[in-house]
Amino acid sequence: MKHMVDIQVVLATWQDMEDVFEDPDEAAERLNTVLHMVYDRAEEDIEIERLEKLLAHTWSIWHQDDNLLYVNDDDLLDWVDHLLATWDDADNLD
Repeated sequence: MKHMVDIQVVLATWQDMEDVFEDPDEAAERLNTVLHMVYDRAEEDIEIERLEKLLAHTWSIWHQDDNLLYVNDDDLLDWVDHLLATWDDADNLD
């Protein structure tokens, strides 16, 4: 069901990031990298609502985090894997 979620809808633009980051283009690119990681690593048969919540949560965590420009891809992948593995345990079923 993952294919029914249009990742393009949640991707960031530089305008989304300009109030927080000195380099809003780079920040948008990094946020989009994290969003794509979540989407790509989610199971193919994930429920649409669950994937949408994961993407919204990812946006809310990273869109104003000063560390976004400094976290390397391996650490972001670890974060994404942890998010996907613990989502149900984190009481995010609402």
